Order: sequence, then C-alpha cells, then structure tokens
Amino acid sequence: MSLTYEERRETILAELGTKGKVQVHALAGMFNVSTETIRRDLDRLEKEGRLRKVYGGAVQTRSERIEPTFMKRSQMHSSEKRAIGKLAASLVREGETVLLDNGTTTIEIMRELKDRGDVTVITSSVPILACALDGFQGKVIFAGGEVHMGIQAATGAIAHQLLDQFKVNKAFISAGGISLADGITEYNLEEALLSRKMMQRTEEAILVADHSKFGVTTFAQIAPIEHISMIVTDPGCSQEWIDALNKLDVEVLISGQNGSSQKEMI
Repeated sequence: MSLTYEERRETILAELGTKGKVQVHALAGMFNVSTETIRRDLDRLEKEGRLRKVYGGAVQTRSERIEPTFMKRSQMHSSEKRAIGKLAASLVREGETVLLDNGTTTIEIMRELKDRGDVTVITSSVPILACALDGFQGKVIFAGGEVHMGIQAATGAIAHQLLDQFKVNKAFISAGGISLADGITEYNLEEALLSRKMMQRTEEAILVADHSKFGVTTFAQIAPIEHISMIVTDPGCSQEWIDALNKLDVEVLISGQNGSSQKEMI
C-alpha cells in the first residue's frame, strides 16, 4: 500500500531537518513512487513555505536574517528554556568555572546558579551580568569590551583578548540554528565568533537549545556539531535528530517537565 501525501510529507520534512537537502530520485526510490509524484509533493511543500526547490531536489528554507530582540526571544518557548536551564545548571560541579554566552537559554542557567557560592561564571552578556548582580552568591567575571547595543553583549577584540586569559571547565553555548549540513549557527557574526572563542577556551562545550532550533540554519557558523560534547534540549527534539547526534558521538540530555532528565545513550 502506497503512502499518502501527508505521510510522505512528514518523512520529507524529517529528511530536510536532519540533512538540509533532499533529492527527487532518492525520495522516489524511498517511497517507491514516480519522480513526478515527488516533484508534485515538493511543489506543494514549497507553496506551504516548508522548503525551497532547487535543481534535482529541495533545500530547507533559511531562517529570517534578523534575529528577534532579546526580550521577544525570552518569551518564545520559555517553559522549555527554563527546564533546559535547570538541567544544564545541574551539570556544574562544585568549584567549577563556566562560560555562558549571550542567550535566552543560558540566562536560565544563570538563574539556576544563583545560590551556588562555589561557582565562577564568566560571560560577555549584559543581561546575564545583570542577572548575576541580582543576588548571585558566586564569582562573576564580565568579559568586557565594546557593548553591541543591538545584541546586548560585549563583542570585538577586547572581549576576545580577555577570554584568551581563561581556561574553564564548561562552556554553555546557545544557537540560532542547528543543522547537520551547516552546523551550529547564529544570526550575528560577532556573537558567533565570540561563542566559537568560548568553545576554544573550555574543557567541555555544551550546547543548550530548545527543539525549535533543530533543522534551522542562520547566518554565521559557530562550529560544526562534532565540536561539542553534549546537547541539552527538551522533549520536542525528534528521535531522528537524537539518532543523528548519537552517530556523531554527541550526548543528548532531554529535560523533563519537572526538570528531570532523560539520557539518550548511543
């Protein structure tokens, strides 16, 4: 019995999400249908805004180039981000020094660390610094420099030079998008470069991202996915993505509704 369009549609979108591109002939073979059927499917999906047709197949639609404001982003998937932040903070051991990049998920980690007097936090994020100044019991170091008003973070050569002075236990990195083809990406080049620098100055790089970031490519690459050791995400992350990440030897931690975790084993 042949699959319906709706069933083929879900598989095509899943393939796009993990691989970034699909080929007409490969899909025709997968579904045992004609190439004309697949082309009609891709036409419909393009009209729905789910992909963009190219010669021989289709690619995922690129994300908007303009990042929403910090305030707007903080209101998107807020419950998932809080659960991710709680789980990520639980990974920080006594006496460790951690880097937090500028993100609405990493700020949730800062909120969870407030009572940890044994922890040192280094950040270039103005909102995370403000959060730390509101009662954080540990030590906070601001990797300062020129403050980019649009993204509310220090950027540029001075911030990079300051980060070169440190070697930390863990760096928690946020992202605008995660793609197998394009890696971990961010909307802003300066933010991407600073997050990349943080990954270079840590023993362990951990990506914190809600499920909406998977299968998305934004403007500037932070790093290939293989350069991180772990991803902390929410239950909305698909099994296809978990399997793909495990093949890259990236550990996946899934936050629970009450902040508990589910560890996905390779």
